[in-house]
Amino acid sequence: MSGAHPTKSSRPGLSAGALVVAGLLLAAIGAVGAWLQHDAPGRSAQPRTELTASNPPTGLPTALTTGQHLRWSRCTSPPTARTGYDCATMKAPLDYRKPDGRTIDVALIRRKATGPNARRIGSLVLNFGGPGVSGVSGLPDRLKQYEPLLDRYDLVSFDPRGVGATIPVRCGKTADDTGYAGADACAEHSGAILPFIGTSHTARDLDLMRYLLGDERLHYFGVSYGTALGAVYAHLYPSHVGRLVLEAPVDPTEDLSEQQVSQVKAVQAAFDRFAAHCAARIRHCPTGDGPEEAERRMAGLADRLKKKPAPAGAGRNLDADDLAHAVGDHLVRGTDGWEPLAKALTALIDDNDGRPLSKGADDTGSADRAATPRDNSRVARTAITCADSSLRPGFERLDRDEARVKAASPVFGEAWSAGVYLCYDWPFDGERATLQVNAEGAAPVLVVGGTGDPTTPYPGARHMARALGDGVGVLLTAEEEGHGTYPQNRCVTKAVDTYLRTGRTPDAGTVCRGSMS
Repeated sequence: MSGAHPTKSSRPGLSAGALVVAGLLLAAIGAVGAWLQHDAPGRSAQPRTELTASNPPTGLPTALTTGQHLRWSRCTSPPTARTGYDCATMKAPLDYRKPDGRTIDVALIRRKATGPNARRIGSLVLNFGGPGVSGVSGLPDRLKQYEPLLDRYDLVSFDPRGVGATIPVRCGKTADDTGYAGADACAEHSGAILPFIGTSHTARDLDLMRYLLGDERLHYFGVSYGTALGAVYAHLYPSHVGRLVLEAPVDPTEDLSEQQVSQVKAVQAAFDRFAAHCAARIRHCPTGDGPEEAERRMAGLADRLKKKPAPAGAGRNLDADDLAHAVGDHLVRGTDGWEPLAKALTALIDDNDGRPLSKGADDTGSADRAATPRDNSRVARTAITCADSSLRPGFERLDRDEARVKAASPVFGEAWSAGVYLCYDWPFDGERATLQVNAEGAAPVLVVGGTGDPTTPYPGARHMARALGDGVGVLLTAEEEGHGTYPQNRCVTKAVDTYLRTGRTPDAGTVCRGSMS
């Protein structure tokens, strides 16, 4: 999943539960010239033709399918979406087992295709990870990454259930508080929706969305946790699979506890590679002459910060757990994060200045810890994860899992071990221990994994491609550091874009060379 590590948490019985903090590589806002031409009244080369689909989801009332039409209008929020984007809401059942019952509003955002009608394939639905990441806010922030696809697709994203403007989960001290005051607070303020915000429910929303967007089949690009959503969709609706890209996949064969151990091993391995590079290439390397010395220095630095946290700006302090999280966030960026990480560690070690390390972490995606007041991404991540996972370990299992995580990484184990408590006291049952993703009969699905991914380790990509089924999962490997390789790696970008434009996958087992080659 997108979360690179858990945030700090107390042991059972204290007020805060364990939260998993995301580390996604964020892109800058893109160029606007072509967009302005597309959006200017009267500048369009030809009238736009809206697409229609003939295969509505089965079992739903006609009021939600053939009787529902998305009413797109200019977005009023977020501010970054006020120019060039359309927004709409989609009615969907809260409980698909009771389709005639209560409905919810799913928030959607769209950037219209710039190419001619005759070449437009349809909509490409994007999910940027998490769980808990808002697609309505995310599309304007990440548009530059996907801009080349606008010649063939409308780019569409949405707020999944529990997130942003779509039945947002509340777990704070009051119903309006976006903080986390524990599982009991979640039950008090959001108990009516918590059983219905898991990935399988959102996957059903995707199929209704596909139909209302006018596509016979779903075209989809999911990153990190978004791969779980896309794979579950393929399992539920194999005949409706169009062109699906699953990048930086979660491992469908591991339960939540196993994922914690695999992830902390992967981030430790990424740090060791950084330390070796730093020793060989960076003058006055703050981590010393290699991985072993780096571990000793990091341990000493963590001990120092436990006794006295370093100032990190804006009234914040950087303690030992923050140190591990912030370093992990830099590693999410791949080799682009290595030099900034070395500089930030030097400032912290030499000058007791935690600002560069904290600022760099915020810029890479763990800005969840500095989220805007109305952003509920942290609590949504917990709620969706626990709705999906059936693990409710007892204290003996918790102690054992905590020890396993700590032992798996000398630098990150202690900070990551808080994640084992994520769902131990959750007030509702989760759906299953591992994802069910077999999609026999579906069109080929492109699975893209990076060998140096510190967040969703590479073995998960192999397992995902295999679990989708023979002839369905097609694995593309990138020899790259960091979490996610599109569009940073040119070979990956060419293969993915070709697949999305033509439906042709690369040969199974294709390897793209990169920073680890």
